[in-house]
Amino acid sequence: MARPAPTGMIASGSASSRPPPSSCGIDRMRARLTHWLNGRGFAGILIGLPYLWLLILFLLPFLIVVAMSVATRTPTAPPFGFGGENPLVNLDGYARLFTDDLYIRAFTTSLLNAGVATLLCLLLGYPMALGLTRVSKGWRNILLMLVILPFWTSFLLRVYAWMGMMGRNSWFNQMLTDAWNWLTPEGWAVTSLPLMHSNFAVVLVMVYTYLPFMILPLYASLERLDPALDEAAMDLGSRPFRVFLDVTLPQSIPGIVAGALLVFIPAAGELVIPTLVGDAASPMIGRVISDEFFSARDWPMASSVAVALLLLMVVPTMLYSRAQARADGAEAKPGGQTQP
Repeated sequence: MARPAPTGMIASGSASSRPPPSSCGIDRMRARLTHWLNGRGFAGILIGLPYLWLLILFLLPFLIVVAMSVATRTPTAPPFGFGGENPLVNLDGYARLFTDDLYIRAFTTSLLNAGVATLLCLLLGYPMALGLTRVSKGWRNILLMLVILPFWTSFLLRVYAWMGMMGRNSWFNQMLTDAWNWLTPEGWAVTSLPLMHSNFAVVLVMVYTYLPFMILPLYASLERLDPALDEAAMDLGSRPFRVFLDVTLPQSIPGIVAGALLVFIPAAGELVIPTLVGDAASPMIGRVISDEFFSARDWPMASSVAVALLLLMVVPTMLYSRAQARADGAEAKPGGQTQP
């Protein structure tokens, strides 16, 4: 007859078969993490990453610029300070935006050049985008590739190419000079046109540079339109131009607004193009900010100009987005009536 094992041996054997407490804790944490990821955790990570990106690369730098804009210029490194002998909040930079002719002219020139460039991009880009929607798919892919083809070349090289084309001895300048002499009286004849270092050169290069940013949103908006609507309007007796005004154009307004924002906002703050082909006596606001930072080393003033430019660009965009959201909400409700 077998003898039972001692109690101490049974207890020690059962204790040795149990996993260590640390292993149990790791397993529980792993199970909770897996359950969280299978639930809303993974979606939360995907949604939170863009916000984290904006926080690190936009909001924090913007807050630093805002803080510098209310600082006082000092002969130290960095060249600004807060408190002590300097006021904690100094708004002189913002006051100079409304009193100094340099900043008033720079803002006016920037908005005017950007507005003209945006309008020209719209006038050139809309027919091109509309034409892309009317050709066959084979030709459409080729033409879309030609639209984005300039992006395969360095931006700086393209600007230098335009500098060469607008030189006094270039074929482009000579062609425009011949056209000018042919269209104007003999007393106005010139040997070459002064294209370089002018607002004309700035607008011309900006139109060339930002035209794809107008074409692509317009194409995306026009491509979604139902061609049956145009056919129905023409069957009811509307002429093609009236069909365009009454049917096509109203439905493409979101694409027009998107393209206009993509062109106007970077064009208003452009630095490279005005520096290389623009008039130094009439600088745009991007050149003024650069000069204040690096030449004058007036970081508070440069920050004030940058904040004012950002607000000038962002506030109208936010107001339009809010109005558009309200309009979309009103159309979605029965009868188009908004609730109080």
